[in-house]
Amino acid sequence: MPFQFTGFADEAEKCLEGQISTLKESGWSAIELRLLDGRNVCDQSDDDWARTWEKLQAEGIQIVGFGGQIGNWARPITSEFHIDIEELKRVAPRMRAAGTKFLRIMSYPNSQDHPFTRAEWKEEVVSRLKELATIAEGEGVILAHENCSGYGADAAGYLELVEAVNSPALQLILDTGNNSLHENSNEATWEFYQACREQVTHVHIKSAKKDPNSDNWITCHVDEDPVQRRILQDLKDRGYDGWLSIEPHIKAAVHAGQDVDDSGEAREVWVEYTRRLEALVNSLT
Repeated sequence: MPFQFTGFADEAEKCLEGQISTLKESGWSAIELRLLDGRNVCDQSDDDWARTWEKLQAEGIQIVGFGGQIGNWARPITSEFHIDIEELKRVAPRMRAAGTKFLRIMSYPNSQDHPFTRAEWKEEVVSRLKELATIAEGEGVILAHENCSGYGADAAGYLELVEAVNSPALQLILDTGNNSLHENSNEATWEFYQACREQVTHVHIKSAKKDPNSDNWITCHVDEDPVQRRILQDLKDRGYDGWLSIEPHIKAAVHAGQDVDDSGEAREVWVEYTRRLEALVNSLT
């Protein structure tokens, strides 16, 4: 296969042991860490992190990335910036020790209550990202910006940030479903990809289709969304041989408060998603 596979296994199981077991059922040996028993991995104490890292090492699981909280949907442009600085400084040594490159970030949604003008918003986002990128460069980690929330959620905004921040520590995570879900159009994701594909350093796989009961788009299995094949084929043709990290959002969506339950259904869906993604990749020309 031209790609490597990983995923956010917190969408399958809450606890680390369950997430490791899910990966093994899928035949995968790498993880993107985010929630462990409902708590973000970036918020773990040193002792908690030591236990997490020890367990993953014992099970032979590679850590591809941390699903960080910097600039995300819960931290708008008016949030306290020191929280982000502290998070980066806390996790960077852990990432280096684990050989992990990617700290997922976003770019600060505008305030709902007291929105900035676009120029003010951009200025503050750029100021914050420049400071974070300087730290990240020194720590040897990548601030991997996902096209999800914030100034860089769309292609024009993201490319503006790349130019203004001008740092090798700021790179792009392409999420292959966010634009479709935000704009109710699969073509929106393809258009984002076309505009930003030179920037892609890491890929999150999420897929979407039109809800048969409304005009909205909903998450679905990867082979039910035709834009996934187009993007994967183009990535392959362009020589991308990095990670495909699944974030299905079918049975769990952290940002929407939709957590894993105890039925086991989320795990079944997650494992099926891995199978169908591998089949899709194998069918590429």
